[in-house]
Amino acid sequence: MAFGASRRILSYQFQGCFLARRGRGRYPYRLLYSPSPSSSLSYLFSTLDEPSNLFDGGVLGNGIQNQSTIDERFIIGELSDLLLANPYGSVPNTLKEKHTVKQMPIRAVDGFLRPEEKLRGVFLQKLNGKTAIEHALDSADVNLSLDVINEVLNTGSLGSEAMITFFYWAIKQPTIAEDTSSYNVILKALGRRRFFDSMMDVLHNMTRKGVNANIETVSIVVDSLVKAHQVSKALQLFRNLKEFGLKCDTETLNVILKCMCQRSHVGAASSFFNLIRKNVPFNAMTYNIILSGWSRHGRLSEVERVLNAMEGDGFSPDCLTYTYLLECLGRANRIDDAVKIFDKMNEKGCTPDVGAYNAMISNFICIGDLDECMTYYKRMLSNKCEPDMKTYSTLIIGFLKAKKVADALEMFDEMVVRVIPTTGAITSFIELCCSYGPPHAAMLIYKKARKVGCRISKNAYKLLMMRLSLFGKFGTLLNIWNEMQESGYDPDVETYEHAIDCLWKTGQLENAVLVMEECLRQGFFPSRQICSKLYNKLLASERIEMAYRLWLKIKVARQQENLQRRWRANGWHY
Repeated sequence: MAFGASRRILSYQFQGCFLARRGRGRYPYRLLYSPSPSSSLSYLFSTLDEPSNLFDGGVLGNGIQNQSTIDERFIIGELSDLLLANPYGSVPNTLKEKHTVKQMPIRAVDGFLRPEEKLRGVFLQKLNGKTAIEHALDSADVNLSLDVINEVLNTGSLGSEAMITFFYWAIKQPTIAEDTSSYNVILKALGRRRFFDSMMDVLHNMTRKGVNANIETVSIVVDSLVKAHQVSKALQLFRNLKEFGLKCDTETLNVILKCMCQRSHVGAASSFFNLIRKNVPFNAMTYNIILSGWSRHGRLSEVERVLNAMEGDGFSPDCLTYTYLLECLGRANRIDDAVKIFDKMNEKGCTPDVGAYNAMISNFICIGDLDECMTYYKRMLSNKCEPDMKTYSTLIIGFLKAKKVADALEMFDEMVVRVIPTTGAITSFIELCCSYGPPHAAMLIYKKARKVGCRISKNAYKLLMMRLSLFGKFGTLLNIWNEMQESGYDPDVETYEHAIDCLWKTGQLENAVLVMEECLRQGFFPSRQICSKLYNKLLASERIEMAYRLWLKIKVARQQENLQRRWRANGWHY
């Protein structure tokens, strides 16, 4: 009797832990069941307390059922739900009651899911026929928007047929317009998954329905093909643009060449550039695009050839042209020539802009001459050329890589006065600061960034916790944890691991065990390395019983982890 009761108690405990985790996790909702902290089940949530009476509040020690906690109507309701029978009505009403009773839990479970997950879940049911799928999508009761459509199409593992079926259902809804922007979403999703045949079918169907493609559409389709190294198909698309209501003009040519140069197909872009010279007129931007491609690879001879052709066609080099030339000279390790050309820009009627200054700053950082970098930075300010985000990022990263932290912090102070740092830039600064030395510099950048209203990424928070854990700064780590949650990020297994690692390093073993148990309650499973370190520390301090109880909990948690992996592998929701 005691063994059976303990099994029931364990099952209730896991239900409570699971629902509590979901309540504080990504899908907030009310806790349906939670054991009382004052009950005897509390010892199951902590290895630090002993059970006072295993059967308090459930089954009494003499085996008599406690009538105050289990109601007869509850048992009858559960049995009727299981047997699909109505305990209070007649037989003819069974189907009606069955529909009412069974639909409520389904709606409750769906309420825990995000809109895109509800819609993706329809395709996990493997329904037969397009009509059945569309009916199930209508029943999802979701406020549809382009953002939701984008999430459905770009996350998960839907096939091309399912993606197209969902999209054509979506554009029939009153909140979604059947326009070019909507079609660009599905084209981009299909191209990302390399469903090129389906992508071209949607493009042709879009034209048949009278929806005209635009430059963004061409850029999406061409970039998808070029990214997959299908350059010939991209060039054939350019020749057939009239089928989609577009012209083979300079604007579309520049889009094709830009996609090819950005994907490192500058050789094919240059050949196509020479081939189509007589059919499509060029402009200065066309030449600059080809120059940018060769400049990225440091091909100075090709840059000079294109530059001569540009001047031969009557186009004068602009600031963008000189920027690419300066970058190419720096990659070719010809810094002196870059300095001469930069000094002659004013003589040729082209005042250096922020791009040209950034190119010179990058060139001197590559050779480790930080003093000359600051010279060009001060020269930029004296000429009233406003630095941009790239200027400061290049300088700060250069100082941090050279381990000149004080100069980097001083430059960061100047940056926050002029521009608001981006989230990616802050993350890169903190990552470099956390690669060596104490976390003081990283914390200064973090605090100043938050003060000016910059959004901090979750990766930056985890980098700070990792470094604070290494130096045993648990108080500061806890503050970072709270600020991370205030920013809208939920803790994950890495954050719990950093907290556990910091606690056992500072000798706070009992708190480390409590954090480990909280991690398991939240449904996370720390790495075996963290578990082994905590075990060894507990055994070294002769807390064998505590270590054994913790081992039992982790053993059960590992079984739950394996089950969840199997659920996810089969595409099941929790």
